[in-house]
Amino acid sequence: MTASTDRPKVSEREARQVAEAAREQGWRKPSFAKELFLGRFRLDLIHPHPVPADEDVRRGEAFLAELRAFCETEVDPARIEREARIPDETIEGLKRLGALGMKIDPQYGGLGLTQVHYNKALALVGSVSPAIGALLSAHQSIGVPQPVKTFGTQEQKERYLPRCARTDISAFLLTEPDVGSDPARLATSAVPDGDDYVLDGVKLWTTNGVVADLLVVMARVPASEGHKGGITAFVVEAGSEGITVENRNAFMGLRGIENGVTRFHQVRVPADQRIGPEGAGLKIALTTLNTGRLSLPAMCVGAGKWCLKIAREWSAVREQWGRPVALHEAVGAKISYIAATTFALEAVLDLSSQMADENRNDIRIEAALAKLYGSEAAWRMADELVQIRGGRGFETAESLAARGERAVPAEQLLRDLRINRIFEGSTEIMHLLIAREAVDAHLSVAGDLIDPDTSLTDKAKAGAKAGGFYARWLPKLVAGPGQLPNSYGEFGDLATHLRYVERAARKLARSTFYAMSRWQGRMETKQGFLGRIVDIGAELFAMSAACVRAEHLRATGPHGPEAHQLADAFCRQARIRADELFARLWTNTDDNDRKVVRAVLDGAYTWLEEGVIDPSGEGPWIADATPGPSKRENVHRRIP
Repeated sequence: MTASTDRPKVSEREARQVAEAAREQGWRKPSFAKELFLGRFRLDLIHPHPVPADEDVRRGEAFLAELRAFCETEVDPARIEREARIPDETIEGLKRLGALGMKIDPQYGGLGLTQVHYNKALALVGSVSPAIGALLSAHQSIGVPQPVKTFGTQEQKERYLPRCARTDISAFLLTEPDVGSDPARLATSAVPDGDDYVLDGVKLWTTNGVVADLLVVMARVPASEGHKGGITAFVVEAGSEGITVENRNAFMGLRGIENGVTRFHQVRVPADQRIGPEGAGLKIALTTLNTGRLSLPAMCVGAGKWCLKIAREWSAVREQWGRPVALHEAVGAKISYIAATTFALEAVLDLSSQMADENRNDIRIEAALAKLYGSEAAWRMADELVQIRGGRGFETAESLAARGERAVPAEQLLRDLRINRIFEGSTEIMHLLIAREAVDAHLSVAGDLIDPDTSLTDKAKAGAKAGGFYARWLPKLVAGPGQLPNSYGEFGDLATHLRYVERAARKLARSTFYAMSRWQGRMETKQGFLGRIVDIGAELFAMSAACVRAEHLRATGPHGPEAHQLADAFCRQARIRADELFARLWTNTDDNDRKVVRAVLDGAYTWLEEGVIDPSGEGPWIADATPGPSKRENVHRRIP
């Protein structure tokens, strides 16, 4: 039995409806970040800083010690970079350690680590080789273990989790050559045929896909009698007949990742390998990413720590004009940024991860903010490190070693980190995703007012509902604890920053309300404005986390004064950025930029492109993904 797998023709509105149906609709648990965007600074949700159980710490630290020893003695990062491949024996060693099952429950053969220690492990291994970090993260954060754990049947857990914990590598297959963040156009089909589904289609950028044993595949089931249809998730054996890995992709960074193009041609998948009901695939994917996104900022934290170490050591040795370069203000400002930002990133990560472990808060916005903020900040820290190192920062580690200097792979880090601004939701998509969650309360009470398809009767009902909400909410945005000089006094020198956060949160909520009133149904097109709203919220969240972490360290550890100094430095830097973003909410070039873009697309500036030669090769912009049998060699390989 077959069905057409032509690319679905969907309108902009239909695409939004698919995405909206996939997001989690309710808020059954509190959310610090959600309240922050509403102008309510709920410090009680994050302070005192939550702490893990002693047994979780003992188990996690024991594994980290083993992992550190393994990385120091059995991982050769220069070889991985040189050969663009993680050696099989390295992956085998990770399997023996149990690193494939860090997040899998011990009853299925895993280590059962908390999110906090899982992230610490990724930061550690990612600092040695980001390619290994990507392998482990793609396997556990978005691969088979997480969706099966959350949505799978007991039989599926017993069948797949032990394999994933010790022996089998998994991959997640959603993206297609012409489908990125718009899943409404997904073309890979899964046609019911008796007790099976028959898969046809092509998947792109399948991280781990070249070496995977198990796949999570998102495919569209056509609606028919007895079948609801819709985008659906399946566990698929990578060695199934009809699956061909047609290409191992190569990138500017993360040279060791096994990322490919996978074609499905008449691949039979038993119905008992479907995860959840038909049509639940996108919801499963998004729910998996709620905590899965924390793996990327974990590796960003690791990158920040390494940047700080190299910057400190190099800047103390390198002298210019009679003093170490660190003591020149232009360089010192960069080091201050790296130190303060690394502290704040770790604060955001640990706070979000501990809340995920306790499962007491809804952290969908916090995790998304951590991913957004971490990926952007880590990229800038790596760029600043390259600048601090000067010509040596641009030189490869191999070249440095060849002429007798320390092999510092600063340029490699810059290349490796660049993808994090695209992985698991690009910065631009994360802005829109977070903005949608941030205005959820407004849309729940006033959505029908700005929906052009809503009837006048429903608009009237919505108006009454919205009137009651805003009559209670708006007055609370006028004044708050941030205007009182003694508020948050227990934080000492950091109290002034928390008062700023409280005031800024109310200002942010007022700005959002004004924008919705001004633009109404056109609000979703104001992506520049929404991006700045989200970036302000990210700075406020990071400031809050940094202050809470600093106070926690002051009360419980030996580095309290130093932590307060770092938190103070970060907050002073963040306040300047936030104030600039507030100013740019209303003073910007968004309208003029749109005019220029239209002119570019209309060809008005082609004269400006004259005088260069395009070195690009021949070929289509987007590869043909027409379903059918593969015409290429299968480059899939299994790790022995």
